[in-house]
Amino acid sequence: MRREIGGVERWALELSRLLPELRPGRYRVIGPPAALAHGAGQPWEQLALPLAARGAELLLSPANLAPLAGRRNVVVIHDCAPFRDRSWFGGAYGAWHRALVPRIARRARLVIAPSEHVRGELGELFGLPGERVHVVAPGVDEAFRSPGDPAPLLRRLGLERPYVLALGTDSPRKNLGLLDAIAPRLANEGIEVVIAGSTRPYLPGGSARTGRYTTEPRQAPPSMRREARRLGYVADADLPALYAGAAAFAMPSLYEGFGLPCVEAMAAGTPVVAADRAALPEACGGAALLVDPGDGDAFAAALLRAAGHERDLLVEAGRERASQLSWERTAEAVDRALASLLSTSRS
Repeated sequence: MRREIGGVERWALELSRLLPELRPGRYRVIGPPAALAHGAGQPWEQLALPLAARGAELLLSPANLAPLAGRRNVVVIHDCAPFRDRSWFGGAYGAWHRALVPRIARRARLVIAPSEHVRGELGELFGLPGERVHVVAPGVDEAFRSPGDPAPLLRRLGLERPYVLALGTDSPRKNLGLLDAIAPRLANEGIEVVIAGSTRPYLPGGSARTGRYTTEPRQAPPSMRREARRLGYVADADLPALYAGAAAFAMPSLYEGFGLPCVEAMAAGTPVVAADRAALPEACGGAALLVDPGDGDAFAAALLRAAGHERDLLVEAGRERASQLSWERTAEAVDRALASLLSTSRS
């Protein structure tokens, strides 16, 4: 597993932990050797995994890909981003997904999608009938519901002013440049724009602009900063407090298959402003302000409303929305979907 994990890896971690606990006789977890946890894991997945899983009735792959030759696959396809805009993913990464995902999806016994939006895309792009795609939303870890006092973390990070938080890699589809563009306007209102995210590259030869992993970022003084402040990758243990300390959470993405950070922020009691695109309205469930991600003025105005006079209403609605999602419920829904395919109902 990578040191810096995202939503896909979170699914894999939670399902590998919870499914065997839920049905000890039904599930066995198979993972690659540590040396093959990155790009080298693709040959392992295609060649070694089917052998390691021999005798299993089904093979659940939680991270978009699965053995191409398999006829017992259940695969979680988190989004269709590589098929929407090729500039979002460069080189071998995008090409590999575009070549394999449609073939894996069409051959799978069942596809699990995180949203109705992605289920619709799988039908549109790959011709999958709706009954072969089961929608299961991701969960929210309990740590986000009780984030504790954010003050010690904010002191450690040097966050001395109210801030708007965004979370994500600097992939073009995350649209983080919009936050750079509106940072001066928010600074004039006394609010700093802060971005936390992985350094993992998605474009050939490049690295994510969010910087190195650090909890002691060296930044220009707030009075000199005219764009969003990058924290780099923030450890899981620090995320609940980072959300909870924010005046508002921003997600200006051009495309998301769900948008888990939005509901994590809601669980932590932070109002959310998100793009009105793809699965984000579905993920937010009416508990966020939704804005055109191409309109910087509208996004800045919405963030000021969320941090100001609409904050209490959004916090209440957000907590209610987040209460509907847990990883235990996600695992139970996946288990039910798999049970319907098993020839015997093993407990």
